[in-house]
Amino acid sequence: MQPLNLPPYAASLKEEKGKQYIFDPIRKKWVVLTPEEWVRQHFLNFMRQLGYPEGLTAVERLVVVNGLRQRSDVLLYNRQGKPALIVECKAPHIPLNQATLSQAARYNIPLKVGWLVLTNGLQHYCLRLNAEGRHEIMKEMPDFETINATPVG
Repeated sequence: MQPLNLPPYAASLKEEKGKQYIFDPIRKKWVVLTPEEWVRQHFLNFMRQLGYPEGLTAVERLVVVNGLRQRSDVLLYNRQGKPALIVECKAPHIPLNQATLSQAARYNIPLKVGWLVLTNGLQHYCLRLNAEGRHEIMKEMPDFETINATPVG
């Protein structure tokens, strides 16, 4: 798999019946290794390094938007159990653009989080929803305490 613009990660990998798998410590299971999954697991490792609690992190969480069942890549909850941050992961060859932001924003319709992150493993954008309802691009990923302290809803 392609090197990413994220901290090194000693991923647990295996091959079975000609398919590559990576272990997801959040879901506690082996999943098929795709370019997007490679990005997701590296970004989850980055979140752990920033002190984001694994116990408040969900992967592939069901989100119903306008009656359609979809799954958010990563969803972080605050200490009150409310969704606080959505991470939308793309494969490295997929550009981060308005369509990527729109996808994460759609997930946010029912979730009402204060933070969105877009990553393809090479580029990363962290956006905070400000008081006017606009997304501001942040210069760096906030720590968990900042996200936990941000009002949601």
